[in-house]
Amino acid sequence: MLRFWEKRVKTGIVTENLEFDKEIKEIEKTIKDKINKNFAGSLALRMVDSGGCNACQAECSALSNPYYDLERLGIHFVASPRHADVMILTGVITANMYHHVIDAYHQIPNPKWVIAVGDCVKNLSVFEKTYAIKADVPFKIDYFIEGCPPTPIDIMKGILEFLKTL
Repeated sequence: MLRFWEKRVKTGIVTENLEFDKEIKEIEKTIKDKINKNFAGSLALRMVDSGGCNACQAECSALSNPYYDLERLGIHFVASPRHADVMILTGVITANMYHHVIDAYHQIPNPKWVIAVGDCVKNLSVFEKTYAIKADVPFKIDYFIEGCPPTPIDIMKGILEFLKTL
């Protein structure tokens, strides 16, 4: 037992990545400043999965866990597009979801923006030659966050880059 504690004390904490934590803190501070400036302290996101593998949606959901916790930065995921400032679009647009995506887009009050998350929205990925896919996005996408799926930190960086364009 004594050997275990000696090794533990010599090794230190190995699960923390201090550089990564420092990077996240800098991103969080900048995001909070941009949201306070452009959105009066609160940014509402409506996530719309238009038909995909759900990996991007899972990564976006990870942004609400205690490690990333976007709520404390003033970013909230809302259930209704009528309460949203920005639409987060994930997955390819399937024929069945096409009209629902358009409806959600039109329900967002002006000014409205769209952030596409994942490679599927941009290049249709492996779904390109499927009969059930609508290849065109029926509205302007303001920012792309690339990755298959992008990590939560990539999504945070993407949101920050989007906020810098406003």
